[in-house]
Amino acid sequence: MKIDILTLFPEMFSSLNESIIGKAIENNLIEINLINIRDFSKDKHKKVDDTIYGGGAGMLIKPDVVYDAYKSIKGHQNAKTIYLSPQGSVLNQNKVKELSKDTHLILLCGHYEGIDQRVIDEIVDEEISIGDYILTGGELPAMVLIDSVARYIEGVINSESAKEESFSEGLLEYPQYTRPEIFLNRSVPEVLKSRKP
Repeated sequence: MKIDILTLFPEMFSSLNESIIGKAIENNLIEINLINIRDFSKDKHKKVDDTIYGGGAGMLIKPDVVYDAYKSIKGHQNAKTIYLSPQGSVLNQNKVKELSKDTHLILLCGHYEGIDQRVIDEIVDEEISIGDYILTGGELPAMVLIDSVARYIEGVINSESAKEESFSEGLLEYPQYTRPEIFLNRSVPEVLKSRKP
Protein backbone atom coordinates (compact mmCIF):
# COMPACT_ATOMS: atom_id res chain seq x y z
CA MET A 1 0.00 0.00 0.00
CA LYS A 2 1.16 3.51 -0.81
CA ILE A 3 0.28 6.27 1.66
CA ASP A 4 0.98 9.93 0.87
CA ILE A 5 0.62 12.38 3.74
CA LEU A 6 -0.06 16.08 3.16
CA THR A 7 1.08 17.93 6.27
CA LEU A 8 2.65 21.11 7.61
CA PHE A 9 4.63 19.08 10.14
CA PRO A 10 6.30 16.11 8.42
CA GLU A 11 8.80 15.66 11.27
CA MET A 12 5.95 14.45 13.50
CA PHE A 13 5.79 11.23 11.45
CA SER A 14 9.30 10.03 12.32
CA SER A 15 7.77 7.59 14.83
CA LEU A 16 6.34 5.58 11.91
CA ASN A 17 9.85 4.23 11.34
CA GLU A 18 9.60 2.29 14.61
CA SER A 19 8.16 -1.08 15.62
CA ILE A 20 5.77 -3.01 13.36
CA ILE A 21 5.10 -0.12 10.96
CA GLY A 22 8.84 0.49 10.58
CA LYS A 23 9.38 -3.17 9.68
CA ALA A 24 6.51 -3.04 7.17
CA ILE A 25 8.14 -0.02 5.51
CA GLU A 26 11.53 -1.76 5.54
CA ASN A 27 9.97 -4.86 3.93
CA ASN A 28 8.23 -2.75 1.25
CA LEU A 29 4.76 -3.74 2.43
CA ILE A 30 3.91 -0.06 2.96
CA GLU A 31 5.34 2.99 1.23
CA ILE A 32 4.91 6.27 3.11
CA ASN A 33 5.66 9.60 1.48
CA LEU A 34 5.56 12.92 3.32
CA ILE A 35 4.59 16.04 1.39
CA ASN A 36 5.16 19.33 3.18
CA ILE A 37 2.30 21.65 2.22
CA ARG A 38 4.51 24.63 3.09
CA ASP A 39 6.82 23.73 0.17
CA PHE A 40 4.02 24.82 -2.18
CA SER A 41 3.59 28.29 -0.74
CA LYS A 42 4.25 31.12 -3.18
CA ASP A 43 4.80 33.53 -0.30
CA LYS A 44 8.43 34.50 0.33
CA HIS A 45 7.93 33.69 4.03
CA LYS A 46 6.32 30.32 3.17
CA LYS A 47 3.02 31.43 4.70
CA VAL A 48 0.19 28.93 4.09
CA ASP A 49 -2.71 30.42 6.06
CA ASP A 50 -4.84 33.54 6.06
CA THR A 51 -7.72 35.16 7.97
CA ILE A 52 -11.22 33.76 7.61
CA TYR A 53 -13.87 35.42 5.44
CA GLY A 54 -16.79 36.50 7.59
CA GLY A 55 -14.60 36.74 10.68
CA GLY A 56 -13.79 34.27 13.38
CA ALA A 57 -10.79 33.41 15.49
CA GLY A 58 -7.70 31.77 14.09
CA MET A 59 -6.32 31.24 10.62
CA LEU A 60 -7.35 28.94 7.79
CA ILE A 61 -5.03 26.99 5.47
CA LYS A 62 -5.32 28.40 1.96
CA PRO A 63 -6.78 26.20 -0.81
CA ASP A 64 -4.12 26.82 -3.47
CA VAL A 65 -1.18 25.47 -1.45
CA VAL A 66 -3.10 22.32 -0.52
CA TYR A 67 -4.23 21.80 -4.11
CA ASP A 68 -0.72 22.23 -5.51
CA ALA A 69 0.69 19.82 -2.92
CA TYR A 70 -2.02 17.28 -3.80
CA LYS A 71 -1.39 17.62 -7.55
CA SER A 72 2.32 16.90 -6.98
CA ILE A 73 1.49 13.34 -5.87
CA LYS A 74 2.02 10.79 -8.62
CA GLY A 75 -1.18 8.82 -9.21
CA HIS A 76 -3.36 11.17 -7.13
CA GLN A 77 -6.24 10.69 -9.59
CA ASN A 78 -6.57 7.01 -8.60
CA ALA A 79 -6.00 7.37 -4.85
CA LYS A 80 -8.57 7.68 -2.09
CA THR A 81 -8.08 11.06 -0.36
CA ILE A 82 -9.02 11.29 3.31
CA TYR A 83 -9.18 14.50 5.32
CA LEU A 84 -8.56 13.90 9.03
CA SER A 85 -11.19 16.13 10.58
CA PRO A 86 -13.34 16.28 13.73
CA GLN A 87 -16.35 16.67 11.40
CA GLY A 88 -15.67 13.30 9.76
CA SER A 89 -17.24 9.92 10.44
CA VAL A 90 -15.62 8.22 13.42
CA LEU A 91 -12.99 5.62 12.57
CA ASN A 92 -13.98 2.08 13.56
CA GLN A 93 -12.75 -1.44 12.84
CA ASN A 94 -15.03 -1.95 9.85
CA LYS A 95 -13.70 1.23 8.24
CA VAL A 96 -10.11 0.15 9.03
CA LYS A 97 -10.67 -3.18 7.22
CA GLU A 98 -12.28 -1.40 4.28
CA LEU A 99 -9.37 1.06 3.93
CA SER A 100 -6.80 -1.75 4.13
CA LYS A 101 -8.09 -2.99 0.75
CA ASP A 102 -7.12 0.27 -0.98
CA THR A 103 -3.77 0.38 -2.73
CA HIS A 104 -3.18 4.14 -2.47
CA LEU A 105 -4.33 6.51 0.26
CA ILE A 106 -3.69 10.25 0.50
CA LEU A 107 -4.09 11.62 4.02
CA LEU A 108 -4.69 15.34 4.38
CA CYS A 109 -3.80 16.79 7.78
CA GLY A 110 -5.42 20.07 8.73
CA HIS A 111 -4.08 22.57 11.23
CA TYR A 112 -5.01 25.93 12.74
CA GLU A 113 -8.76 26.43 12.13
CA GLY A 114 -8.76 23.90 9.31
CA ILE A 115 -8.62 24.10 5.52
CA ASP A 116 -10.58 26.21 3.02
CA GLN A 117 -13.72 24.23 2.15
CA ARG A 118 -13.28 24.69 -1.61
CA VAL A 119 -10.22 22.46 -1.79
CA ILE A 120 -11.84 19.89 0.51
CA ASP A 121 -14.80 19.75 -1.90
CA GLU A 122 -12.42 19.40 -4.86
CA ILE A 123 -10.04 16.65 -3.71
CA VAL A 124 -11.38 14.85 -0.62
CA ASP A 125 -13.27 11.56 -0.94
CA GLU A 126 -13.98 11.10 2.76
CA GLU A 127 -13.55 12.87 6.09
CA ILE A 128 -12.56 10.72 9.06
CA SER A 129 -12.35 11.56 12.76
CA ILE A 130 -10.72 9.49 15.50
CA GLY A 131 -13.15 10.68 18.16
CA ASP A 132 -15.38 13.42 19.43
CA TYR A 133 -12.71 15.83 20.64
CA ILE A 134 -10.48 18.48 19.10
CA LEU A 135 -6.73 18.13 18.49
CA THR A 136 -4.28 20.76 17.28
CA GLY A 137 -3.95 19.09 13.89
CA GLY A 138 -4.53 16.03 11.76
CA GLU A 139 -1.10 14.47 12.21
CA LEU A 140 -1.90 12.29 15.24
CA PRO A 141 -5.18 11.05 13.69
CA ALA A 142 -3.27 10.22 10.48
CA MET A 143 -0.81 8.12 12.50
CA VAL A 144 -3.68 6.33 14.26
CA LEU A 145 -5.28 5.56 10.90
CA ILE A 146 -1.99 4.32 9.41
CA ASP A 147 -1.26 2.09 12.41
CA SER A 148 -4.74 0.55 12.46
CA VAL A 149 -4.94 0.02 8.67
CA ALA A 150 -1.40 -1.37 8.34
CA ARG A 151 -2.25 -4.28 10.64
CA TYR A 152 -4.59 -5.64 7.96
CA ILE A 153 -2.08 -5.48 5.12
CA GLU A 154 -0.87 -8.98 4.34
CA GLY A 155 2.52 -9.71 5.88
CA VAL A 156 2.54 -6.83 8.38
CA ILE A 157 1.41 -8.99 11.32
CA ASN A 158 0.53 -12.66 11.72
CA SER A 159 -2.91 -13.19 10.13
CA GLU A 160 -4.08 -15.22 13.16
CA SER A 161 -3.29 -12.27 15.45
CA ALA A 162 -5.48 -9.97 13.36
CA LYS A 163 -8.40 -12.44 13.51
CA GLU A 164 -8.30 -12.71 17.31
CA GLU A 165 -7.87 -9.00 18.09
CA SER A 166 -10.28 -6.83 20.03
CA PHE A 167 -13.23 -5.61 17.95
CA SER A 168 -12.51 -8.08 15.12
CA GLU A 169 -15.64 -10.03 16.03
CA GLY A 170 -17.36 -7.14 17.79
CA LEU A 171 -16.04 -8.10 21.24
CA LEU A 172 -13.20 -6.94 23.42
CA GLU A 173 -10.34 -9.34 24.08
CA TYR A 174 -10.33 -11.33 27.31
CA PRO A 175 -7.59 -10.81 29.97
CA GLN A 176 -4.29 -12.51 29.07
CA TYR A 177 -1.32 -13.68 31.13
CA THR A 178 2.32 -14.74 30.71
CA ARG A 179 5.28 -15.68 32.96
CA PRO A 180 5.97 -15.43 35.83
CA GLU A 181 3.12 -17.65 37.03
CA ILE A 182 2.86 -15.65 40.26
CA PHE A 183 3.32 -11.86 40.28
CA LEU A 184 2.75 -9.71 43.42
CA ASN A 185 0.89 -12.67 44.97
CA ARG A 186 -1.45 -12.82 41.98
CA SER A 187 -1.52 -16.14 40.16
CA VAL A 188 -2.43 -16.98 36.59
CA PRO A 189 -6.02 -18.40 36.60
CA GLU A 190 -6.02 -22.19 37.12
CA VAL A 191 -8.00 -22.83 33.95
CA LEU A 192 -5.15 -21.35 31.88
CA LYS A 193 -2.27 -23.16 33.57
CA SER A 194 -2.69 -26.31 31.50
CA ARG A 195 -1.71 -24.30 28.40
CA LYS A 196 1.81 -23.04 29.07
CA PRO A 197 3.00 -19.94 27.18
